[in-house]
Amino acid sequence: MEALLPKTLSTVRDNEAAIVNSWIDSLAGPGSAWQENELRQHTQEFIRLLLQGASAAGAGSLSGEGWSDMRAYLERLSASRAVQGFTSQQTAGFVFSAKRPMFSLLQNEPDQLWALSELIDELGLYTVRVFQKTREEIIQRQQEELLELSTPVVKLWDGILALPMIGTLDSQRTQVVMETLLQRIVETGSEVAIIDITGVPTVDTLVAQHLLKTVTAIRLMGADCIISGIRPQIAQTIVHLGLDLEGIDTKASLADALRLALKRSGLSISEA
Repeated sequence: MEALLPKTLSTVRDNEAAIVNSWIDSLAGPGSAWQENELRQHTQEFIRLLLQGASAAGAGSLSGEGWSDMRAYLERLSASRAVQGFTSQQTAGFVFSAKRPMFSLLQNEPDQLWALSELIDELGLYTVRVFQKTREEIIQRQQEELLELSTPVVKLWDGILALPMIGTLDSQRTQVVMETLLQRIVETGSEVAIIDITGVPTVDTLVAQHLLKTVTAIRLMGADCIISGIRPQIAQTIVHLGLDLEGIDTKASLADALRLALKRSGLSISEA
């Protein structure tokens, strides 16, 4: 990346107010994703950091120490815009839009015009990369939160836990189910865990394997496991697939599973 000459940096510095006003005019207005006071703050900070980085780094790469403050600023900008729901195009567009007001000052210096264009392109592409990384982290965190919300462990009685499952059971969710349920078993000292699959739409070989892994893990913790919600369609599917659930207690409903769990605990349900 070609360095910006001291003369070019002085030109930008001396005309900062005009650049900021022209830059704001190009981005503000009806339908804009920016507020004018917010734009003024960001444009001024961007120019300050650009001059600081170009003066310190010379022709160095954007990954150099001289550009650390600029990188940190673009990372904060990208993270805040990602959280607010803006797109990478809208975020990087702010950086790329700096070209027009700055280029008007360098019309008679084509070499410096090209050097400034390369620099802004690098800054814009860095913004896109950081934005995408931040967005992926947000999506991953939201998925993890949804998994946790979709696997609530309920204490039905002293020593009896229930895990109602809704939706498809895959490898990732099975891991969350096991970790959540085993942790609750340890915390409560429960002896019986009920896994209710009434809300699971289909049971295939893979889903059955995930259930068996969970049951095995529960037994290794010294607790019993009951699977409830075995509907006629699911029972037929299990038989058709030739799945071996021998040794695992299954019940048609959560109520039946609770009744069995209470019986194992030496309790019974009777009408008042």
